[in-house]
This record gives sequence, C-alpha cells and structure tokens, in this order.
Amino acid sequence: MENPRVSIQTELGEMVLELFPGQAPITVANFLRYVDENRYQGATFYRAVRLDNQAQSPVKIEVIQGGLGMGEHPAKLPPIPLETTAQTGLRHLDGTLSMARLEPDSAHSEFFICIGNQPELDYGGKRNPDGQGFAAFGRVVRGMEVVRQIQQRPTGGDTPPVQGQWILEPVKILSIRRV
Repeated sequence: MENPRVSIQTELGEMVLELFPGQAPITVANFLRYVDENRYQGATFYRAVRLDNQAQSPVKIEVIQGGLGMGEHPAKLPPIPLETTAQTGLRHLDGTLSMARLEPDSAHSEFFICIGNQPELDYGGKRNPDGQGFAAFGRVVRGMEVVRQIQQRPTGGDTPPVQGQWILEPVKILSIRRV
C-alpha cells in the first residue's frame, strides 16, 4: 500500500508531502483528520527559523512552522500522544515534516518542515529541554524550493520565547488536501 500524500498550496507555490502511517500512525491520523475535515482553513506559515534569527537559543535549528497558530483556535482538536523518533525510527532530515509542541503529548495542529538535517529535534536532542524531541511523520517529496522561499521571508517582533522568528507577513496556505 502506498503512503498517503498531501498537497499544500501556498501563495508562493505548492509542496507535496508523503506521510508515514506505518511508523507514526497516531501523528499521521491526527494530521489527516485536520486535512480531511478542512480544519486548516485560514492556516498560514507564520514562523521561519534561520541561523541568523535565533540569537537567544543555544541550540540552533532551521525550520518553517505552519498551522492555525500556537494559541486557542476553534478548529483545534485535542492534543495527541508524542510518537518520538526513538519509537518511530524516523529522523529530522532535510524536508522532514514534524509536529510542533511545547511539552510531551501537547501537539495539536501545528507542524514544521526541516531545512537541512536537524538531529537536535530527534529523541535525545537538545532543542527541547525535556529531551523527548518531536514527532517526525512525513517528508516533502516536491516543493522544497517553496519551503526555502518561506524560510527567507523577513521575520521580527519581540514575542517571547521565539524572538525574531515570526514572519512579518505570514504566507497564506490556500489549501491542504490529499492527492
């Protein structure tokens, strides 16, 4: 059986994602529920993390983050259990799709895409102080040039704890659907 694929159409172009339900079944099911129930209506890519805009962080990463936003949103579903990379065998490599979270078992709708290999996001990595890492569950199979374009958008603002990482003009997600 083929892995499911999802198209994210943004105002800057399309990216196509391959999801890995065999390795990360809970995370993939959660993401596909958001997609299938059209819960990402109005979503954006709102955060771009580059080497030049995370001066406060001792552990540098490069990602873009999107979804409904980190605050409350009526389309958000309950949080899901964290499927660590130690459990799934997946790694945060260039183009990896993963779930954003603040603490274990707190991921909802927010996702990110890695630019370059990001081992500090894997289980045991130092980006999150709890060492649990993040739940990788897919990869970009087409459209990394769009990901890189989003990452280069101007960032700023002084909202802790991610100073300088909010995209000043978030990139609109026009549609997310299975292909």
